[in-house]
This record gives sequence, structure tokens and C-alpha cells, in this order.
Amino acid sequence: MRTIIDCPCGKPCFDDKEKGYAMKRALIIGAAGFVGGYLIRQLREDGYQVTATKMPHETIPGDGFDVRDLDILDRQAIETLLNDLRPDCIFHLAAQSSVYLSWKNPGLTIDVNIKGSVNVMDAVRFLDYKPRVLLIGSGEEYGHIASGETPIAETNAVRPGNIYAATKVCQNLIGRIYVDAYGMEMMSVRAFNHIGPNQAPMFVVADFCKQVAEIEQGLHEPVIHVGNLSAKRDFTDVRDVVRAYSMLMEKGVPGETYNVGSGHAVEIKEILERILALSKTGITVEVDPQKFRPVDVPIIEADTRKLRECTGWERRISLEQTLQETLDYWRTNTVRGKEA
Repeated sequence: MRTIIDCPCGKPCFDDKEKGYAMKRALIIGAAGFVGGYLIRQLREDGYQVTATKMPHETIPGDGFDVRDLDILDRQAIETLLNDLRPDCIFHLAAQSSVYLSWKNPGLTIDVNIKGSVNVMDAVRFLDYKPRVLLIGSGEEYGHIASGETPIAETNAVRPGNIYAATKVCQNLIGRIYVDAYGMEMMSVRAFNHIGPNQAPMFVVADFCKQVAEIEQGLHEPVIHVGNLSAKRDFTDVRDVVRAYSMLMEKGVPGETYNVGSGHAVEIKEILERILALSKTGITVEVDPQKFRPVDVPIIEADTRKLRECTGWERRISLEQTLQETLDYWRTNTVRGKEA
């Protein structure tokens, strides 16, 4: 059994009699998506030895970390991996995270986000030690926010308005039950809209930036197609989000849920206007009914006091910087003919 020691890195690490001081071992489950690469870089900067999992058909670019294939619907595979790696902390990112896709394929969303998460929790609870676990949820869990509830705190009622949000509420509730029943070292976050370079264009900021970049390159007529522009969302740069995850792994309290967001909601129309102001050509806006969701919540804005008081986290990257860097990313990838 390893014991916590004061390591020269300045962080609480685990003693390994054969190796002396040992780096903390972090496992990221589901690291091939948008957030995974950023979290890998953040954890390596924070002194972790990182293992990242993916599905067999996926890739995770970069070096300096270990990569393993894992399907979270295969509980035995999870158990085998955990017993092999014996991580000190686990970041559970694996999810079907698109609200749009959750309407198209609710069964897949339920399987991955609920059954898969329970498989992870069960595999962890049967270990002979207690790693710390961070379950990633969503600000979408709050759903239909009543008048006077904004900014919304973690104690607010959850009223999920879509399939994706409902699965994340279920994950959160089961996680809390497991902490109480089995004494697990597990925390949850409700992450609000996170954005940045390399995000897939199924999400609104990446979608706008990709369309603008393609228009600038003459690949499409100068018309951008949009959905509901009146909704207000809390946007945070993904690099600030993963920094919050790392800090919560160190300082979060088991059984607690923490909002991660900027604390300020911005209308989608304003986001579009800012991106168009950065464009190099005149662009017309047209509403596309296919881009509307069956149910859309008017405003979602985070109260982040609990996160800040627990960890000292503060937002570092401005919305203006994120929009510029995301647009520049798509300009580069449009020229090279690549997709995120």
C-alpha cells in the first residue's frame, strides 16, 4: 500500500519503495475528445504521470503519456485496466456529449452516459484502495431555470430539458449515492459551455468559426446558417476548464458537486456578431430551422463561488481571445483541408 508523502515537486505524491518519490498517476477515461488533449497537457504541467484511454478507432495525438484502448461499456475491461495501472486519480470524461446527437440517438446517450459511468464507478469501488475520481457533468443539468435563479448555484433544483442533460443528472445522483454508500473519494462537476481551438463544429462557436473560415477561403457563398440566436450561455475557454478539473482533483470534497464556468451568460447573437467582426469579408446571416433544438433553455449562467472558494480558481482567458484563436484555428485547417 502506497502512502502520501511530501514530494519535492511540491504536491502530495505517493511513496514507491522501489522508485523513491513517485509521480502521481492520473487516468483520463475518454481522452480522445475535445477536452482530453487539453486535460492531458494540464495534468502533465501539474506533475502527473498520465494514461489516457480511447476507443480503438480513435487517436490521441501527442507524446509524453500512455494511451490505452477502453470501451466503458465493458466493465471487465475497466477492472483490468485499473488493476494494471492503479491510478491515484481518475478523470471520467467519456460521454456522448452532444445535445443535438442526444435527440437523434437517445439510446446511445443513455448507454454511454449512464451505464458506462456506473461501470466505471463499480470498477473503482471494488479496488483495494481509494483513488480520487472526478465525474464530468454539465450545466445543462439545471435545465429549465426559473425566474430569479440566475446565476444558478449547485443547490438549485435540476430540471433537465434534453436527453443528454437527463443522463448527466442521473450520473450525478448515482455518484453521490456511491460516495455515501461506499465511502468513495469521488466529486462531480457541472461544466458549462467550454470552447476553444480544435472543438468539433457540432458546437455553436466552432460551427460559426468554421463557416466564416470557409467563406473567407471562397469555399461557400457569403452566407452563414444559424439556429436560435436568442439563447444565453455561459462560455469558458477549455484551458480554464481543465485547470479547474485539476485543482478540484487536489482540493475537492468527496460527494460535492462544483459548477465550472465563467459566471457570465452571453447571448448567442452576441457571439456571432463578435465572430463576424473578426471576419475578413462581408457575410449575410440566415436562420436554418434544422439547427434548432426541440427544446432550448433561454439562459444558463453559472454561480462559481463554490469552485473559487474551494480551489482559488479564476478565469484567465477572455472570451475575445478564445473566439480569435478558434477562428484562426479554422482558418488554418480550412487552408490545409482538415477537420477537427
